[in-house]
Amino acid sequence: MVGSMSDPLIEFDHVTVLRDGVTALDRLSLRIDDGERVAVLGPNGAGKSTLVDALTRAVYPATGLGPSAVRIYGRDRWDVFELRNLLGIVTHTLVRDCTGPYTALETVLSGFFGSIGVWPHHEVTAQMRESARLALGALDVAHLEDVPLTEMSSGEVRRAVIGRALVHHPRALVLDEPTVSLDIRGRRELFVAMRRLARAGKSLVLVTHTLDDVIPEIDRIVTLRDGRVLHDGPTREILRSGPLSELFGVDVHVAEREGVWHMW
Repeated sequence: MVGSMSDPLIEFDHVTVLRDGVTALDRLSLRIDDGERVAVLGPNGAGKSTLVDALTRAVYPATGLGPSAVRIYGRDRWDVFELRNLLGIVTHTLVRDCTGPYTALETVLSGFFGSIGVWPHHEVTAQMRESARLALGALDVAHLEDVPLTEMSSGEVRRAVIGRALVHHPRALVLDEPTVSLDIRGRRELFVAMRRLARAGKSLVLVTHTLDDVIPEIDRIVTLRDGRVLHDGPTREILRSGPLSELFGVDVHVAEREGVWHMW
């Protein structure tokens, strides 16, 4: 059965993940409900990428340490094509792999096939093309549909790859470090696109190490340190000097202007 609206979007239940013998997630318990807009914040090495990898099944919970599970919409086992209609996940690896001689439209269409680019054996329908163009339009890159990714800015590439996840009309999106390596223009363009998605009603999980990714629509912050949840609460309660200094282990100053956050 497809996930129920009453089931959590994401649930980690006492999950431990080991990477090269090192504990990356340490008995992590976390619940994010359908309809929430959450930022998962932490320094490098906190376990953020492992959390995302556990969702994509790139890694699995360690066995022999007691009951644990990673559930998406109440289930710990999914057919990958069925899951894409519920949850879109955009990772660094996906962005890197998609950066090739494919147009923006081909990149988005490839989401239907789980491929990188469209290949001769793929049967692309008119309805698929319409859905792909709508996804590009939602991210304000419709004018680039025939432009190869190799001729785009890094911000434009990032939006095209997010469009690949959007083409299935998922209920939720997980974006891993969405603005990393982008210049100021690319950051601003993606910031606007993320706000548009949030206002359209998408559940949104931003996994990041910086406050620059926290759009005004984010209403909950979860902080990770050493593979565990350190803080979990409303945005204005967590994005303060005290909690963030504890999180990053240095004195942190925080400023907010019209819903946009910065720290130094």
